[in-house]
Amino acid sequence: MENLSIEPAAGSSLIEVALHKMKRAIVCCELTPGTKLKVEALSKAYGLSSSPIREALNRLAQEGIVTASDNKGFRVAPISVEDFREISRIRRLLECEALSDAMTYGDDEWEGEILAAFHRLSMVEKRLGKGPVALDDDWSVRHKAFHFAMFRACPSPLLLGMVDSLFDRAERYRRFSALHRQSGRHKHNEHQMLLDAVLARDKDKALTQLSDHIGHTETSISEAIERQLATLQ
Repeated sequence: MENLSIEPAAGSSLIEVALHKMKRAIVCCELTPGTKLKVEALSKAYGLSSSPIREALNRLAQEGIVTASDNKGFRVAPISVEDFREISRIRRLLECEALSDAMTYGDDEWEGEILAAFHRLSMVEKRLGKGPVALDDDWSVRHKAFHFAMFRACPSPLLLGMVDSLFDRAERYRRFSALHRQSGRHKHNEHQMLLDAVLARDKDKALTQLSDHIGHTETSISEAIERQLATLQ
């Protein structure tokens, strides 16, 4: 699964390098919603030719975080409460399906990977204390790693790919809302309850915990977005 680490993997193609750099900049809100994405400017910024930049922009448009128009070119996709609620609704459906499959097929090694990922996430949360965890790159990488450790035993690459794409789209909203709210939301207790249910192999409880976890994120971020958008009117 792709993550939002600082640098792309060694040996990546030029398209993958461009894709990684632009996706990270968009998801982390360094390129703000609605920003026009000019191929020439991006080529200079990333030291790449226009060809991999264009291909990366087309792929990001397919993922839904860039919009493409014959007349207006490429832009960072706008932010809206309606879009985030739709992302959250589809996340519930797909992530619960992936977790259900993973709990059916997961073995002892799978459980160990989940525990290790949870421990790594807990360590960075202790380091950050009461700070805005959603804006910390290390926390974001470990947070995603914990969630995907739970999904890892799902045997469907197609399902996992869709889950991955939507998780990153939700991450952009997490970052955006964290930039515009005064207090952060710490999820450690929710992650602990989810972990306990998964390791207990209580599928009904685990799926309920996951659905509720996504729902709490939807509520807090939607409220933050509504407040921020209201100040722009």
